[in-house]
Amino acid sequence: DTNTITPQQLINIRPVIASIKEFFGSSQLSQFMDQTNPLAELTHKRRLSALGPGGLTRERAGMEVRDVHYSHYGRMCPIETPEGPNIGLINSLSSFAKVNRFGFIETPYRRVDPETGKVTPRIDYLTADEEDNYVVAQANAKLSDDGSFLDDSIVARFR
Repeated sequence: DTNTITPQQLINIRPVIASIKEFFGSSQLSQFMDQTNPLAELTHKRRLSALGPGGLTRERAGMEVRDVHYSHYGRMCPIETPEGPNIGLINSLSSFAKVNRFGFIETPYRRVDPETGKVTPRIDYLTADEEDNYVVAQANAKLSDDGSFLDDSIVARFR
């Protein structure tokens, strides 16, 4: 009778539960949440790993993989990485970085008006590939209240 049938009678959830437990219990990327304090939990949620399925192994990762790369600027924290065999393989997102819908890490940049040479309040999020198309000044460049650069020469990078 269709009036008395329940979802439990139609679907056996034991295989689904077993699959979920197997995934979270045996995956290399599965970890217990660090809930020492709210800051530790937030840091744990923003952690990035180059290890695991489809990634690197600690033994085969050389120095060039572990080292800081220019494309990490504003995306990955160069300081927050564990000591020991995981150094440079486990990283954290930078403060204002975010992951876009395609899985690429974006970082915010303030745009400079090409006509006036002043920094505008407009913020654009760029991936590392998109950033290569622009001249990027350092975040600590001194600005006046109207957005003009105070120094005569500005340290910048361009790929």
